Amino acid sequence: MHKFMRAIGFSKLTDRREQQKLITDIILNASHRSYTSNGKETILAEFCEDFAKDMGIAVCGEFDENDKFTYDYFYPYLRGMGISSCEDVSVERHAEKESYAGICDDIKVGVSLIFYLQNMIPYVKAQYENVLPIRGTTLTLSALSLKGNIILPISKNEKQKQKVQKASRNRNQLIDAARKGDEDAIETLTLEDMDTYTSISRKIQTEDVFSLVDTYFMPYGVECDQYSILGEIQDIAQRVNRITGEEIYVMSLSCNDLEFDVCINKNDLYGEPDVGRRFKGVIWLQGYINYPTT
Repeated sequence: MHKFMRAIGFSKLTDRREQQKLITDIILNASHRSYTSNGKETILAEFCEDFAKDMGIAVCGEFDENDKFTYDYFYPYLRGMGISSCEDVSVERHAEKESYAGICDDIKVGVSLIFYLQNMIPYVKAQYENVLPIRGTTLTLSALSLKGNIILPISKNEKQKQKVQKASRNRNQLIDAARKGDEDAIETLTLEDMDTYTSISRKIQTEDVFSLVDTYFMPYGVECDQYSILGEIQDIAQRVNRITGEEIYVMSLSCNDLEFDVCINKNDLYGEPDVGRRFKGVIWLQGYINYPTT
């Protein structure tokens, strides 16, 4: 059983027979189907069914030469809105199954973003047709969470907000220059990090860490596509799983200037979410590569 099923409203689905019944229903009545050849004598297939707006379950497998479908695996998903990054994305296949991880080096975050690829069929098709790499792609990120807390925001006036935005833009420019080998930019970033460490080490003696750190985005655990985050809520929606009736929060977050959507079961969220407040939790990051239309 996929442990993130509860994030989309299937917290009580624990029986294997019920799971198999659900998978069969998705295959027979999927609202979206995708197919492609992987260069062998089989056809890869993905069946998706939404159980609330923009969230559901994808079932993946393959058809053999006799048109017999063999189920391989399934995963819950949340389709994100908007563009999270315009940086180039590289993709690698997972070792144990026909699924893929995407890697995006976005300077806003400071770490390489590794995510579970949602639209693997278009990628496999492009790979089979030997048209990779495709330039001009964008990335839409989304995430599922099993447990989270709502934290009040740090009070800032308009002047302080503008100062933070300016500092963020300057830092991004320095990081971009440093990636190109600019030694002055590397030295400036090193000195800034040392000053930041010294300042926080002094303030942490008398202040709470969440009053010093506005947002963060850090790798979590041993699975490379899971992260511990603290992000500001930009928008919020409440949806209901049409099968189970469980309520789900979908929050649009801004985290280290990276914008993406997160869904979480209402029963797993501690606190009352609202625009301007912050969400703190562990997420499973997913991504959808938007290929340019020709």
